[in-house]
Amino acid sequence: MAAALGWLTVIALGLSAGALLAEGAVLVPFWRSAEPRTFLDWYAEHAGLLFRFFAPLEIGSAILAVAAALLHGIRRRPAWALAAALSLLVLLAFPVYFEDANASFASGSLAPEAVGDALATWARWHWGRTGLMLVAFATAVSALRQRS
Repeated sequence: MAAALGWLTVIALGLSAGALLAEGAVLVPFWRSAEPRTFLDWYAEHAGLLFRFFAPLEIGSAILAVAAALLHGIRRRPAWALAAALSLLVLLAFPVYFEDANASFASGSLAPEAVGDALATWARWHWGRTGLMLVAFATAVSALRQRS
């Protein structure tokens, strides 16, 4: 069971990391190249879809990482604990920053002249959480390769 959970965790963290990379490499440049009003309209139309895609990936991978850390023993296999902690930090970024930022985009309440700076800040936060998820994934791969 521990091995299967380890594999599921690695797969989930890898999918999450890949999705965040794609968002940063594809969507963010697309958003930043659009006219502010066009971006705000696009985001308002697609905010729910983005949330329904990313939330289950990030929450699911964090749950699996925590379960793997607990099952493998936090002191006995600290790499699993690190992967879990990093994935939880990715989740924490949502209420700390992304919830309000995303809501301001979705509601269109942001002045068009503020969109560029807001997207630059959003991108910095996004690359931070992407880095955390990539390290969580790499740490989980390393933990999976370790022998009990």
